[in-house]
Amino acid sequence: MSKYKILLFDADATLLDFHRSEYEAVIDCLEFAGLPATDEIIKKYSEINDGYWKMLERNEITKPELMVARWRSLLEYYDFDFDAETISNLYPEKLSEKCYLLDGAEDICKKLYGKFRMYIITNGFKSVQQKRFCASPLAKYFDDVFISEDIGYDKPSIKYFELISKRIPDFNSTRALVIGDSLTSDIRGGINAGIDTCWYNPKGKKAPDDMKITYTISNLSQIEGIVL
Repeated sequence: MSKYKILLFDADATLLDFHRSEYEAVIDCLEFAGLPATDEIIKKYSEINDGYWKMLERNEITKPELMVARWRSLLEYYDFDFDAETISNLYPEKLSEKCYLLDGAEDICKKLYGKFRMYIITNGFKSVQQKRFCASPLAKYFDDVFISEDIGYDKPSIKYFELISKRIPDFNSTRALVIGDSLTSDIRGGINAGIDTCWYNPKGKKAPDDMKITYTISNLSQIEGIVL
């Protein structure tokens, strides 16, 4: 009998191929603005964006500020002459149109479906995440989707996990497992909330020595061996 009854899956870079979606959406925005859409520029956007999301996790910036700041930083870095607010408003629309699965995502969800209650826990914007996830073939396997914009707090805030626990019937933190790729939001959030964690780490990154991660996997198929 499994220790777990509830599986809390992160979405982007855990089940959904966010990097491909981001890559294509950034190209769309740069082309709309009449700017070069080179791999170098797209990589720089990704680095800048990641930095701002880390700031958000530390409560150093708000989401509305993040939306414009990441594009303003990119435009200033390359000295591009285009309005940051215009391109920042277009980006969520373009991103919401992109939905790709990571290898093995549908297969593991199919195997776990019916044996566990499964939920999506995701930071991000409701208009983007809801449209992307609902358009994916994974939607039918999950009981609910908890988007941070709806909840009012972002992972890793303990408030986020406290509020979703109230929305999950018969929630018991000792019978739940957080599964995600981000040490700073998914894993740190699970640890803060007293929930077991499973770090999806396909690139073999090193975790801080003091971070007590319950499980580490490099392939989504390994989840089956942990929970069943």
